[in-house]
Amino acid sequence: MKLPDTIEACHELIHQLLATVGLLQNRVSDLEQKLNQNSRNSSRPPSSDGFKKQPAIPKKKKKQGGQQGHKGNTLKMVAHPDEIEDIKPDQCRHCHQHLSPATEFTLNSRRQQFDLPEIKLYIKEFRSYGCTCPHCGTQNQGEFPAGVQAPVQYGPGVRSLVTLLHQNGCMSMSKIQQLFDDLFSVPLNEATIVQCQNDAYDRLQAEEDYIKTQLLNAEVNNADESGVRVEGCGHWLHTLGNTSYTYQFVHKKRGSKAHEPHLSILPDYQGWLIHDCYAFYFLFEKAKHGVCGAHLLRELKGLMETGSSWAEKFHHFLLKLYNDTAQGTKKLPPKEQDKALNTYDSLIWEGYREEPPPQPPPSGRGRYSNTKGRNLLNRLDNYREAVLAFAWHKCVPFTNNLAERDIRPTKSKLKVAGCFRTLKGAQNYARIYSFISTVRKLQLNPFKELRNIFEGKIPSYRFATT
Repeated sequence: MKLPDTIEACHELIHQLLATVGLLQNRVSDLEQKLNQNSRNSSRPPSSDGFKKQPAIPKKKKKQGGQQGHKGNTLKMVAHPDEIEDIKPDQCRHCHQHLSPATEFTLNSRRQQFDLPEIKLYIKEFRSYGCTCPHCGTQNQGEFPAGVQAPVQYGPGVRSLVTLLHQNGCMSMSKIQQLFDDLFSVPLNEATIVQCQNDAYDRLQAEEDYIKTQLLNAEVNNADESGVRVEGCGHWLHTLGNTSYTYQFVHKKRGSKAHEPHLSILPDYQGWLIHDCYAFYFLFEKAKHGVCGAHLLRELKGLMETGSSWAEKFHHFLLKLYNDTAQGTKKLPPKEQDKALNTYDSLIWEGYREEPPPQPPPSGRGRYSNTKGRNLLNRLDNYREAVLAFAWHKCVPFTNNLAERDIRPTKSKLKVAGCFRTLKGAQNYARIYSFISTVRKLQLNPFKELRNIFEGKIPSYRFATT
C-alpha cells in the first residue's frame, strides 16, 4: 500500500484507519459477548450450559432432604390388600418341636409389596342376539355399544395409553409398538397409533373450547412461544396458561398475525398477561401487562459482565424488590411504591448517561443503531408499569416461568422425534398436550381422563372446577 504524499492525505488515512479499528473493536466485543452467553446472561436455554447450570434468581441455601411443610409421597400401606399371605413358624426355634396348626398365633408385624403379578390385555366379547316379536313378527336385534364398530378393535383403555405414551411420554411409534409386543405379545400397527391421536384430537374440541373460556375469564395468564419444525419448515408453538389451565396451538407466524380469532383469545383478553417483553404482546391493548423479571435479570447480568455500572445497580434494585415482596407473592405498601419508583427513574437516567448515544449507520441511510444496554434501557423506560407490576399487584408473578414450563415438554419431544412430520401431527400434539397439562395442574389422573374422553364421558376436571 502506497502512503499518501501530503500531510492532509495522511490525516485522512489515519481517520479512516481509526474508524476501521473502532468497527473491528465493536465487532470483537460483540463476538466475545456471544461466546460468553449462557442461560444466566441471555435467553439461551439452561440445557446449553452443560454441567454449569445456575439459576437467574439466586436461591437460598437449604438443608438436604425434605423441607418443612413438604407433605411427601412415600409409599404407604393400604387397608385392603389384594392378597394376604400368612407366615407362621412351623417349629420352635428353641426346642425344635413341631408346632401344630392348632397353636395360638398372634400377629406381630405386616409388610406389603406392591407388584405387577401379570400384565395382560382384557378381552371382552360382545354378542348381539336377534329375535322375532311374537306379537307383530318384527325382527329385532341387540345393538352394540357406541364405539364398538369393528369385529376386532382396541378399547378406550388401550387408546388412552397409546395417546399418553406418544404425546406426553415422548415415545416414538416404533417404541410404542415394541413396548406392546414386549408386554402383551400383541401387534400394534402404526396406523392404529395415528388413528388414536386423530380420534383424541376430534374428541377434545369441546375441551379446548372450555379451556379457552376459562383462560379468557382468568385474572392472570402467562404467554410464551417457541420454535418448532413442522414438515421441514419453521413454525411456532404458542402457549397460554395459568396454574390451572394450559392452551397451546401451532402457527407459521410468531407475532400478532398468529393470534387469529379462531385460535387465540389474547385479542379479547382483559386480565394480566405475563410475558417476556416481546413487542407484539403490547399490541393486545385490552390486557394489562407484566414483564418477566427473570428475563430482565439475565440481560442485566450480561451487561454487568461487560462492566456496566447502571446494570449492576438495576440488577440489585430488582432483586431487592423481589425479596421485599416475598419473592413476588406480595405487593409493596404505597409509600414504598413511591420510593421504588423514584429509584427506578434515577437508575434509568443514570443508564442513559452511561450508555453511548445512538450511532448513525455507516452508509448514512437507515436506522440508528443502539447498544444492547441502550435497547434494554428503552424497554425499561417505556414499559416501567409492566416491569413493576409484580411489586404493585399481589396477583402478578415475578417471572414467566409457568409458560416456559408448559413449553419444555415440547422441546423434549422434539429432541426425541426431531420434528413434526405433518402439520396435523403438530396440531394433534398441541391440543392433546393442552388437555393433559390441564388435568395434571388440577391434580387429576390424565390416563383416566383420556379414557373418559374416548368413552364419550364428561371429564372429571369439569366438575372439579365448577
